Amino acid sequence: MSDQDTICAVSTPPGEGGIGIIRISGPRALEVAAAVFRPKSGKDIAAAPTHSLHYGHIVDPSTAEAVDETLVSVMRAPASYTREDVVEINCHGGPLPLWQTMRLLVSAGARRAEPGEFSKRAFLSGRIDLAQAEAVMDIIRARTEIGHRAAQEQLSGGLSREIAELRERLIGVIAGVEAGVDFPDEDIEIPTGRPLEGELAAAAGTIDRMLEGARFGRLLREGYAAAIVGRPNVGKSSLLNALLRQDRAIVTDVPGTTRDVLEEYLNIGGLPLRVLDTAGIRHSGDSVEQEGVRRSLAAIATADIVLVVLDGSDTLKDEDRHVLEQAEGKTTVAVINKKDLPARMERISWPQTQVGISCRTGEGIDDLRHAVLGKMQEGAVPSREHAWAVNERHREELEKARKGLERARESARSAQSPELIAVDLRDALDHLGMIIGATHTDDILERIFRDFCIGK
Repeated sequence: MSDQDTICAVSTPPGEGGIGIIRISGPRALEVAAAVFRPKSGKDIAAAPTHSLHYGHIVDPSTAEAVDETLVSVMRAPASYTREDVVEINCHGGPLPLWQTMRLLVSAGARRAEPGEFSKRAFLSGRIDLAQAEAVMDIIRARTEIGHRAAQEQLSGGLSREIAELRERLIGVIAGVEAGVDFPDEDIEIPTGRPLEGELAAAAGTIDRMLEGARFGRLLREGYAAAIVGRPNVGKSSLLNALLRQDRAIVTDVPGTTRDVLEEYLNIGGLPLRVLDTAGIRHSGDSVEQEGVRRSLAAIATADIVLVVLDGSDTLKDEDRHVLEQAEGKTTVAVINKKDLPARMERISWPQTQVGISCRTGEGIDDLRHAVLGKMQEGAVPSREHAWAVNERHREELEKARKGLERARESARSAQSPELIAVDLRDALDHLGMIIGATHTDDILERIFRDFCIGK
């Protein structure tokens, strides 16, 4: 495969729909499209002006049989997503016309695109940088308005501009350090001591501010994990159904009905919440139920928030106390269910946040949502939205850049050789460049773009 190949892919989701779009990009995009498209006007599509729309039919050249009635968009380089010639074929949205059209395009000389190959070409052509390319998938995968807005900010270049500005500052510092080393007879003043240390401290502070958004960026992408736990028959699955406002989990009076972890997403206050309904935690001789209990305990260990469900109409059991002990040290909310029944449960001193609800009537469910939202918001929201989009790859590179700056500061503080300072500064510069693609390796590009949709 080559970056000079002409590629094609279906860019709309699989299944039936009103429309299905096939995208073609590359040096022969117009030629390939012209081989299978017959415009109603009779004009040659290969000679069509840029950003024009044409009505006609996809035709099998070998049989002259019409495959589908279509609209074809022409976007000539460099005014396209990839900065190559791009053609988009708007077919009917069924699988068959899309499959048949793709087959004809491949026969005409295109090849099927790899995942993310269109966005990879946009990066390689300089239209977007790596951080912006990653924002494309964040937009596609956004589960809430806040997540979508943060991804849009990154796509518009907010994070990239800050990284670029920081790199320019470091390049200026490196230039001063290296000039004195390279031209010792020119009486060039080399930045050292407190001035240099102060400049590097300011750069490190900028990185620290960006790192503040790393945790929130992860939570925007993956969602907060909230584990619903408790002993059997306290209403865990009923709580999941009440939060979702639909019957997602099976609810019966038989203890141990839930054997595995169910997972669903909620939008609470614009933030994604990944809710895990778990098996009841108790001692059991049933090997299947034991595995369910093991997974419930694992969910507690990995959750961001633990919702311990207690039966307010019953006295506190040893199994309830065991569940509360397992949740110690976690962000925990006690959910006291069955508020519609006479209260029998004694008071508990922990956790501090306790919400009474009734899954049967819906009473208190909104109060629980507000309590959970409060836990999600505690210390999580940075002041600038583009910092929210810092992902795990960005975090790793920022931390490596931060270590490079710390080594350079230590060298400046102890009056080490300027050559050593320059080496550490260049290391920091390279790691910052990895975020936006100013420096990159083939394996990094493969790792980023392999997770993209085919057709994007």
